Amino acid sequence: MTEVQSVVPAGAAAADADASARFDKVAARALEVGLRRVTVLAWRDLDDPEAGGSELHAHQLATIWAGGGLDVTLRTSATPGLPAVTQRDGYRVVRRAGRIGVFPRSILGTLLPPGARPDGLMEVWHGIPFYAPVWARCPLVSFVHHVHADTWKILLPPAMARVGAMLELKVAPPLYRKTRFVTPSNSTRDDVVKMLRADPALVTVAPNGVHPRFSPGGERSADPLVVAVGRLVPVKRFGMLIDALARVRERVPTLRALIVGDGFTRPKLEAKAAAAGAGAWLEMPGHLSDDELLDVYRRAWVLASTSRREGWNMTITEAAACGTPAVATNIVGHRDTVAHDVSGLLASPGDDFVGALTRLLEDDALRRRLGQGAVERARAFRWEATAATTLEALVEEAEARRAR
Repeated sequence: MTEVQSVVPAGAAAADADASARFDKVAARALEVGLRRVTVLAWRDLDDPEAGGSELHAHQLATIWAGGGLDVTLRTSATPGLPAVTQRDGYRVVRRAGRIGVFPRSILGTLLPPGARPDGLMEVWHGIPFYAPVWARCPLVSFVHHVHADTWKILLPPAMARVGAMLELKVAPPLYRKTRFVTPSNSTRDDVVKMLRADPALVTVAPNGVHPRFSPGGERSADPLVVAVGRLVPVKRFGMLIDALARVRERVPTLRALIVGDGFTRPKLEAKAAAAGAGAWLEMPGHLSDDELLDVYRRAWVLASTSRREGWNMTITEAAACGTPAVATNIVGHRDTVAHDVSGLLASPGDDFVGALTRLLEDDALRRRLGQGAVERARAFRWEATAATTLEALVEEAEARRAR
């Protein structure tokens, strides 16, 4: 079945204007309280081959903040083949040291020379934080996309996984008890309060935005097409998705699928797909350009995610903005991006997930209803709103510090 998509939904332009106006007010407040130079500390840069949603998030905020008149510097780890210092979309990028060395190197770069120290700081908590409360002498917010918790054991060898969990869940929380946190979702906020023992009054939720390029248009694939997008890493559980797709194809024999992205588990996933006899109907094209990804979202019938843990999962709301509903595992993060039976379906791994995916592919009326619900839901998420809420948390920290 071929579905012709509608035009950009009414009200999207108004939502953009409202978000932009709100950000302008917050940026003016930031400058008034002296937040002129702001540094962002992150583990990886947007141009890193392993970059994902966290890196895109930091880039979007840095770009919008710079556009609001702030002098923004992003400090992150080195990327082979790229310069140590560069400019991108109005902000400065400093890439130095490796995956471990980035922590002390970024701290030193932020503190020295004294005359160049930032007026405000945002650290991106990527499992192990930069422990900024110990050394930072300026207003600070810590952005936590998700608490790694039990995912350490699937990311690292056992000994290293225990160290990572200890640094995140045991060492860091006492040092961050007075720190302002920002998270992308209410479910992540709950994890931050419970697992990191944060003060609920100090945790702000700033949902991730959706770029305006993601909008309805074009035509659906003639054959049922399921798309999944993300880094090919264990936490995404793409192997589980391949198993589920093979079972769905027994019911939907014309099914086709795309797994978009790259990562170190690609050889294992390709071998699994071959063993499942999926070579003729499952493609893994690697990284796609923005225009190519937009086309994939618009052609897809369903966006699928089998992730074990997410803070938000931008691919779901990007696809939603294109009118594509999702079937996603019922986990932290997904419960915020997917409104069950409104913009998609939440399901447990195994039979429940296979059943939900099959149902959505076979039921045209349900898919159309959830697709429209997805478009409506995606309207609420704008990067300017994300940038405004996060910067506002930093402004409030600056105002509180001034009052003290």
